[in-house]
Amino acid sequence: MTTAPDFHSPTDLRKHIQETMQFYHPRCIDPSGGFYHFYKDDGRVYDERSRHLVSSTRFVFTYAMAARHFGADEYLPQVRHGLAFLREAHRNPLTGGYAWLLDWRDGQGTVVDGSNHCYGLAFVLLAYSHALLAGVDEARGWIDETYDLMEKHFWQADFGLYADEASTDWTTLAPYRGQNANMHSVEALLAAYEATDDLRFLHRAERIAHNITVRQAALCDGLIWEHYHIDWSVDWDYNRDDASNIFRPWGYQPGHLTEWSKLLLLLERHAKQLRQPADWILPRAIALFDAGLDTAWDQQHGGICYGFAPDGAICDADKYHWVQAESMATAAVLAERTGEARFWLWYDKLWDYCWTHFVDHRHGAWFRILRGDNSACTDDKSPAGKVDYHNMGACYEAVNALRRWQSR
Repeated sequence: MTTAPDFHSPTDLRKHIQETMQFYHPRCIDPSGGFYHFYKDDGRVYDERSRHLVSSTRFVFTYAMAARHFGADEYLPQVRHGLAFLREAHRNPLTGGYAWLLDWRDGQGTVVDGSNHCYGLAFVLLAYSHALLAGVDEARGWIDETYDLMEKHFWQADFGLYADEASTDWTTLAPYRGQNANMHSVEALLAAYEATDDLRFLHRAERIAHNITVRQAALCDGLIWEHYHIDWSVDWDYNRDDASNIFRPWGYQPGHLTEWSKLLLLLERHAKQLRQPADWILPRAIALFDAGLDTAWDQQHGGICYGFAPDGAICDADKYHWVQAESMATAAVLAERTGEARFWLWYDKLWDYCWTHFVDHRHGAWFRILRGDNSACTDDKSPAGKVDYHNMGACYEAVNALRRWQSR
């Protein structure tokens, strides 16, 4: 294992981001369109044809961030390369929707799953927002287009939240309701606001955030359950036998509790522009972070377990990269916001764990998932959805928090 960097040094964290990016760039680029999505630990592509909307959009995010922080000449062409694939391959020009999964071969795509997911559109909105921030001016209109699509087909004004899934032709809305799509919609809406200064994005993010982390959480002892019925009553049984489902796992997700904490604090930074007083935000952010770490931190092996049941028992003891990364970033943001030393202690503890167990010091990037005892359980480093978007994004957020803290 290489010598650990100074986790309180923005320079060292930026170097780690670059090293992580180098695992993907340029091997991820498919000259015929888009990017390759599936990688073994050593960087070998093990599926050249499957193209998932979540990976396609997250690659745009990682390249846009790299273009802004490390050089547009090298990375901005790949932002445009990824945008072209979203517009020309994933997007259905007749319906405006985006295919969830494509089979891509010889420069041609076949739709494998054309259903529309709010979760997917949230990442489309995130990709366009970061593309605009990176200097792709035409993305401004695509931000409006995507937001209008989400509002038309998924927004439910009576509940103040987005629905989750619709058929390819938009005629049928699935009865499932979930918090995850709404959480990532808040992430995307905050990025859209920062890219455009359009207050409707900020106000929509504010409303969703309050409805999930306050109103819906009140139904679940102050925590955030993942799954709901069509009337947004809690569905305690959805995926009860599938605690490790990639997008809809059963159980409380400590990674989502801490991720919400981070998003609330990002929302609070715009307190003067919010419609309601922001005094509820910080207490909720602290409570969610504390609940996730107090319940799910593995005292024996370290790291945060994937999920816990309503009674507090761990229902999935595996360790996932994104849970550790998001929690690390949140600890830094909380530490900078509150000045409380305990959050810096959590930041250091999480980084030490991640550096020891999750960062691949041989091939680069982060391992995806480990067993509860931190042993490897797969050599698939990046299947659909990963692309180290969480890990690099968390490092960028930690850099921002450290710079604010050190400039005081």
